[in-house]
Amino acid sequence: MSAAVTSFQWFFWGYSLAFSHSSGRFVGNLENFGFRNVLARPSVGSEGIPDLLYAVYQGMFSSVTVALTTGAIAERGRMLPCVVFMFVWATLVYDPIACWTWNPSGWSENMGNLDFAGGTPVHIASGSAALAYSIMLGKRRGHGTHELNYRPHNVAHIVIGTVLLWLGWFGFNAGSALSANLRAVLAASVTNLSASVGGITWCLLDYRLEKKWSTVGFCSGVVAGLVCITPGSGFVPVWAAVFFGMAGASFANYATKLKFLLHVDDALDIFAVHAVGGLVGNVCTALFAADYIAALDGHTRIKGGWINRHWIQMGYQLADSFAGAGYSFVMTCIILFTMNKIPGLKLRASEEAEILGMDDAEIGEFAYDYVELTREVIPDLEGEAGNDNRYSDPAAYLHNDKPPAPPPMMDLRMFNHGAGSSAPPPPMPPPHMHM
Repeated sequence: MSAAVTSFQWFFWGYSLAFSHSSGRFVGNLENFGFRNVLARPSVGSEGIPDLLYAVYQGMFSSVTVALTTGAIAERGRMLPCVVFMFVWATLVYDPIACWTWNPSGWSENMGNLDFAGGTPVHIASGSAALAYSIMLGKRRGHGTHELNYRPHNVAHIVIGTVLLWLGWFGFNAGSALSANLRAVLAASVTNLSASVGGITWCLLDYRLEKKWSTVGFCSGVVAGLVCITPGSGFVPVWAAVFFGMAGASFANYATKLKFLLHVDDALDIFAVHAVGGLVGNVCTALFAADYIAALDGHTRIKGGWINRHWIQMGYQLADSFAGAGYSFVMTCIILFTMNKIPGLKLRASEEAEILGMDDAEIGEFAYDYVELTREVIPDLEGEAGNDNRYSDPAAYLHNDKPPAPPPMMDLRMFNHGAGSSAPPPPMPPPHMHM
């Protein structure tokens, strides 16, 4: 949904607000409203890239940023206000930050900030906004007690998602060279190395405490390494990626504890991995940016970072980072506070809906059939079998001397029945009993 809403917003006026040719220092104008005159004219990103291609490419960044931000609503946020928030937030927060960071007219770009692929517009902005959204929503029901299960719901899905992210990040970072040149190859190389080192680092940090080789920990470290290298991927030498991966994963790992200090329920650790990881990446870019790396594309000239003895670069990076974080956090709070006062746009779901679950309450569908099976089908069968509630009432197992019988065998006829027939369903066979 975030990709769909943000793609429309980007076409509607987002691209114009971020990358119009006659932009201001903070935000663009409506010169390209509805992709008007967005076709073959050279884009603000590169003379070799036409406007339309650049618009489609940059639209991916906007969509991903909004998706990261709205992960904060997990298990307690309503869908309708979240959809409205996607459009409003992209307009008032992402587009201005993207403009001042990447548009040649932007204040940060002109100041000398180095952000190759989205350390501030994507990661710091989304992480700060997710923190604000988590605060405005409040904690999930049962947070901090045994009532709320903190276990990942599907580790296989986490692995698949990480693999897709790892692959897609080459498009983010290497693609930001806007040409098939040596600088793009360099960006791909440091991206892969930082992700690898990040995964190993996080895994070792968790092993130090748990003595387990955590798959989820490895995946978290990979993402932290990817986040951290993002701003410097087109500016730093290959060997520097080792430091990016180690620093990004280490700081993000320890930053996951901040939510307990702040008493905030950041369910997906978006602030820790993306905001903190993005900040560390911007700082590392100030340390390791090299003029000869940027020049690999044949036309980019920078003064470099500390390895070029350009000490002021750290100030530029910090100014951009904290400006982006502060603007995103404050504006997100204002947007959410205002929306929550509008009838029909209350941010948080009711307690009843939260107990029922967002899948059922907001979407009306389940990710897994067994949820509906255990809620609807088995209790009905128990009622027909004489109100034997051993299948849906865990307490019944504790007070039953006989070994529990398996659930009644399912008969496909019970699902097929009713298509044009008014006859009662056939009787179910009796359950098989263990002797």
